[in-house]
Amino acid sequence: MDPGAVAQGGPATQSTAHGRRASKRAAIDIRANLTLLTVVTIAIALQFFAFPVLLRAWGMPALLLIVPLVVLTPTHWGLIHEAIHGQLFAGRRLNEGVARALAIAFALPFDAVRFGHLMHHRFTREPFDRPDVLDRSRPVAEVWPGWVSYYGRLLGGLYAGELMVPLLAFASANVARSLVARAISTQGPVGVDVQRHFTSFAADPARRARIRRDWLLTLGLFVLAFYLYGTWWPVLALTMYLRGVWLSLADNLPHHGVALDQPGRSRNFRVPRGWQGVLMNHHLHRLHHQHPTLPWTALPALDSLERAADSESGGSNDPAYFLSALRQFKGPGALDATTR
Repeated sequence: MDPGAVAQGGPATQSTAHGRRASKRAAIDIRANLTLLTVVTIAIALQFFAFPVLLRAWGMPALLLIVPLVVLTPTHWGLIHEAIHGQLFAGRRLNEGVARALAIAFALPFDAVRFGHLMHHRFTREPFDRPDVLDRSRPVAEVWPGWVSYYGRLLGGLYAGELMVPLLAFASANVARSLVARAISTQGPVGVDVQRHFTSFAADPARRARIRRDWLLTLGLFVLAFYLYGTWWPVLALTMYLRGVWLSLADNLPHHGVALDQPGRSRNFRVPRGWQGVLMNHHLHRLHHQHPTLPWTALPALDSLERAADSESGGSNDPAYFLSALRQFKGPGALDATTR
């Protein structure tokens, strides 16, 4: 059975069978990955080293460079994401090494991000993984903290939380385990198992050591960058904040309002063709959850197969990606299909 079907607790569908066959013959597109990696590497060099020089030389007009740096946020994350699934390069060490370097440049703790993402695949839309679900029938005094948390998460809170995760690696293992146990409840039929996985991760000595090392490298990089920016340091802070907002908005977008009985517990979106490479086909998120071993370049072909199969019933009704991102600001809500 397809890993995505296992994760959602449902049987493999006909499209799942197509995905299994596709995954066996879909090779990693090294040329595409190297092209995007080159672009992102140039953007990283620009942000940390060239931008402060250009700000001093050009002044305010140089601020326009913030736009491409922010636009490339999903590409930067997408390369890390492909490596998490072993689809960036064929070699495991190369995958991890490149992804770890990219994560350091994004101030992300790679080991924690990788673990959290794989847990997200394994336990999609379980209680710990539903930031958009809130019982509106409860009194306002009981639910308003959830509303504040929800909007804070959308406006960069998710990224800010990821920046704080490495601090757990500097606390004692017992303290880290206790804090994580409080954050990850045992709600739901697999809640105890989920909490056990997270607390075990928080106390793992090898992972804690790597997180501490990567955090120190990240700290050194950003201290150097802020020094190079000098009096222009707010520009670096603003750029990172905007990139964090994009990451936070995109994180739960494909699962927002999705019930547990929907395929992959996720949805696909439609985007203009020019954005597909920038997003690394992250708009085809349902297909990714159903077929997580497929490289990003193989998803459009699978999407075309599904659209051809659905043509008799009126074709795809996939919502628009960017409009859906804005619709998240309508707020969280309760879903009948999530009460179990």
